[in-house]
Amino acid sequence: MTAPSRAVDESAAADVDVVVIGAGLSGLTAAHRLRQFGARVAVFEAASRVGGRVASARVGGVHVDLGGTFVGPGQDRIVALADEVGVSRFPTYTAGQNVIRWRGQHRRYRGTVPPVGASLLDVGRVQLTLDRLARSVPCGDPAAAPQAAQWDAESLGSWLRRSHASAAARDLIAIAGRTTWGCEPDEISFLHALHYIHQAGGLSAMLDTAGGAQEEHFVEGSHEIAVRLAAGLGDALRLDSPVRRVEADGGEVRVSTDRETVRARAVIVAVPPSLRTRIEFSPALPPVQTQMSQRWPAGVLSKAYAVYDRPFWRDHDLSGQGVSDTGPAFITFDAGPAGPDAPGVLLGFIGGVYAREWDDLPLAERRARALSSFADLFGPKALDATGYIDQRWGAEPWVAGGPTAAPGPGAVVPYASALAAPVGRVLWAGTETASRWTGFMDGAVRAGERAALQARALLSDPSTDDDQTGALR
Repeated sequence: MTAPSRAVDESAAADVDVVVIGAGLSGLTAAHRLRQFGARVAVFEAASRVGGRVASARVGGVHVDLGGTFVGPGQDRIVALADEVGVSRFPTYTAGQNVIRWRGQHRRYRGTVPPVGASLLDVGRVQLTLDRLARSVPCGDPAAAPQAAQWDAESLGSWLRRSHASAAARDLIAIAGRTTWGCEPDEISFLHALHYIHQAGGLSAMLDTAGGAQEEHFVEGSHEIAVRLAAGLGDALRLDSPVRRVEADGGEVRVSTDRETVRARAVIVAVPPSLRTRIEFSPALPPVQTQMSQRWPAGVLSKAYAVYDRPFWRDHDLSGQGVSDTGPAFITFDAGPAGPDAPGVLLGFIGGVYAREWDDLPLAERRARALSSFADLFGPKALDATGYIDQRWGAEPWVAGGPTAAPGPGAVVPYASALAAPVGRVLWAGTETASRWTGFMDGAVRAGERAALQARALLSDPSTDDDQTGALR
């Protein structure tokens, strides 16, 4: 299926109940649920496609997910939505041993935590401590943690050093951080890291494949969920339509693009926090909203896929999962379909400091470096890819990075409450606003469903028709 066209009368203003800004998974979920509630909606998307931080492509006849890919236990809302629109799942390939290239040595191992010599015990100590501290951070309200101010004042990196974590433990946590937030440990608030760990169910749930957040992916691809939701919206969806202004006046909200103005009783803004400031609000949003947008930037994460005639690593009892301390691809997965005759697909993540250099390179050099990383882990056959593609999320103008927001030290306690708190008739969605699985596709769906319920409550409450509740405040 393909996304709906922009066949719409763009010269006339249409009255609807709710306008949704952003056609990523969160915004599309909100619009889908509102229509199920019987509400009239209009959805504006700045880009020429739907999906936001989920996207797809075909390489050598093989489907690949360029954005959000995996799902796992506890991610019930994205799974339910996928089932609803008919997108199925299959398990991530995990048979065989994993590989690690570390300190110039190449080794095989099983499980999530790779062998790093005598430091393995310290890695376990750090993980147990992080999980224990994370459980004291209330999901959805990190500022209420007992040591919130202290933890927010330092970075994850400074806490690791203060806790006398070994160099190997710090390096492994750095790899996890680049994948999770697209940044280095010194760039992320320690409080945010703890909150993120807690709301994902712990480090193991967050990082594991079998039994964790990378357990399965979608047969038709995660982007197909967005495409099918969009198809159900028809002409209610406008692509290539960045919203420039949101104006509240009494019981009405007017949402304007370069081509039309739509009147509604509520608006759901489903864009990454750092992009909220691209919209002009009248009356102006509270200062805390603007400050939060400025101090909650997106991380920097890219993905690289190589396609092969067959998954040669499986012949050598390898799972396709690898860890490297050299980069640029520092974590890999077997992202190919099952079956003896299926082509092979390796997925590599490039994040944080590696992605900043990577994103400026020409395609040919990015390809050479990615395949070299794969060859370091799986041997010279990895250089003989029949297809290659990568996705640089930091180069996407209407996404501006990924995979999620990466607030630095001092940015959580003052501003986290502004992520999801309604401002009059302006409601917020997007994965960062979720209280569970924030930063994941499941968090995007949860946030969209929560915003849809909030909008329905506004529509059903006659008291919100007066001038005071219609103001942005």
